[in-house]
Amino acid sequence: MAQTVAEVMTRDPATVDAAQPVSVAARLMSSQDTGAVIVTVDGRVSGIVTDRDIAVRVVAESKGHETPVLEAYSGDLVTVGPDTSIDQVVQLMRSNAVRRIPVVEGDRAVGIVSIGDLAIERDEESALADISAARENNP
Repeated sequence: MAQTVAEVMTRDPATVDAAQPVSVAARLMSSQDTGAVIVTVDGRVSGIVTDRDIAVRVVAESKGHETPVLEAYSGDLVTVGPDTSIDQVVQLMRSNAVRRIPVVEGDRAVGIVSIGDLAIERDEESALADISAARENNP
């Protein structure tokens, strides 16, 4: 069983600059088959934008697809390093009520760990693990 985040994280996560339009983030999510992209400001990890963030903060507010990611992303960021224990990241997700945490070294995103990654690792028979391990649902 994995002991550290490095063993379960998705490596080389997609990133988008906060000044870019949300359409760029959405295209990255589509091409990477993910629901979140790490946001950077001046090259430094600053937050995460999710498909839900775009739906709620942009689409539902009738803002256009050129709206900067800055207006949609979640900046209250919890990060971990690759050597963080699985138990520690589970506790951070619980205490901060987050589903994804960027994995950083210095200012650079080296991965992202999700609740689905942890489900696959800890309880591969669970429904969440099955869903998380499934291939994309898009034709």
